[in-house]
Amino acid sequence: MKKYKNLCLKLTPQRLAILEYLEGNTDHPSASDIYNAVCKRFPTMSFATVYNTLKALKGKASIQELTIDPDKKRFDPNTVHHHHLICTECRKIIDIETEFELDLPELQKHGFEITGNHIDFYGVCPECAGLALQEYGGQLH
Repeated sequence: MKKYKNLCLKLTPQRLAILEYLEGNTDHPSASDIYNAVCKRFPTMSFATVYNTLKALKGKASIQELTIDPDKKRFDPNTVHHHHLICTECRKIIDIETEFELDLPELQKHGFEITGNHIDFYGVCPECAGLALQEYGGQLH
């Protein structure tokens, strides 16, 4: 609880439960994922509480909002610069902590001073690849 006081948010039991759920969570949950998990402890909590808490945390740079899933926004409590690996089948997201040295040619910078980058890698996770193998009788073509 002490570490959350510096967020300058009213720390209701519901907000604390949301913060605890996000702490160390690497699943990149959506607002509805968070709501479904936390409302088990607080059945009267509204979805607006989750949404407003996420909005406040984003405003304080305590979470990142990911827009890499076209169906829903996802949230990442890991605010250290990193990249993502995304399964194109199940939309699972994995953190990639490796730094990549990219040098954008001057002509493509359009006068921008580059301050950072974010790279998304796409592929099929082992679980989905296993399902694909089973569907094709163990052979991919």
